[in-house]
Amino acid sequence: MELVFDGHNDVLLRLWRTMKAGGDPIAEFTQGTTEGHIDGPRARKGGLAGGFCAIYIPSGDLILKEPDAQGRYETPLGAPLTLEPSLEIAMEKAAIALRLERAGAWRLCRSTSDVRAAMDEGVFAAVLHMEGCEAIDPDLENLEVFHAAGLRSLGPVWSRHNIFGHGVPFAFPMSPDSGPGLTDRGFELVRACNGLGILIDLAHITEQGFWDVAKTTDQPLVASHSNVHALTPVARNLTDKQLDAIRESGGLVGVNYAVTMLRPDGRDDAHTPLSDMVRHVDYLVERLGIDHVALGSDFDGATIPEEISDAAGNQNLVAALKDAGYAGADLNKICRENWLRIMASAWHE
Repeated sequence: MELVFDGHNDVLLRLWRTMKAGGDPIAEFTQGTTEGHIDGPRARKGGLAGGFCAIYIPSGDLILKEPDAQGRYETPLGAPLTLEPSLEIAMEKAAIALRLERAGAWRLCRSTSDVRAAMDEGVFAAVLHMEGCEAIDPDLENLEVFHAAGLRSLGPVWSRHNIFGHGVPFAFPMSPDSGPGLTDRGFELVRACNGLGILIDLAHITEQGFWDVAKTTDQPLVASHSNVHALTPVARNLTDKQLDAIRESGGLVGVNYAVTMLRPDGRDDAHTPLSDMVRHVDYLVERLGIDHVALGSDFDGATIPEEISDAAGNQNLVAALKDAGYAGADLNKICRENWLRIMASAWHE
């Protein structure tokens, strides 16, 4: 079985919702469930050895707009959120992550040696990520606290605007050049992350924000769960110019399993063949090189191909990559080693 380290998932969002509904999120993860995509048993079955687990503040019940007769759609951006209750929700999700560690369900990893040790021992290697920084105060004081709790990656914005920058909408077809970039506080956030060794994720930011980060950061450029705009022209995907900048920085793109970002028509349809995923992988490998392509599933945060279905089906994608000619060291890089290299660089190891 080929072990996979995943660049992005929203399992903490699902477990938080379980808690808010009166359920037991720890039991749900450890014992398994039919809900969502990730739990301990399904991760083990599918070789999902770990990943970046997002602290994400919900933006209401955002529902993708239905395509018009020409297949076009544009979902309005989520409304901006305030520090409160965003910070309270973020703390609740961080607490679930810590409780999972105490229960032995996973290990919170703060270094690549932690990740490798957990994978070697068959323990899910969880790395805390923050998707959108509404829970971070303007003076960045609680960023230090989250870092001490294990935060090792963040995206300044989700697909909504905040005090740090501007996000792209869920829209097809649309360029990622959809608005302004970082604010002054956003530039400060990037510099603070550079100092602390927190990886900066460009997955949901506008193209202008992408270039603002690129000229400010000392890290390789990373888009944890994004695909190729030339193949699927949704605003969330990356242009060739952005891909070239990622390659030149020594960075990485994690291929998103979200069907809206894989299909040529951008539709939210689980009947999406794995050949569409392989098409994006092939394009990225040709444009970036094998050292700069990985996986970023968006499990528990998107509709994914029915041939994968959930974490237990992750090896179906691995098999499709093998059928496409990826093997040996190249397959290892896509499945986990490229992420480990990037983490070591961003974390000053």
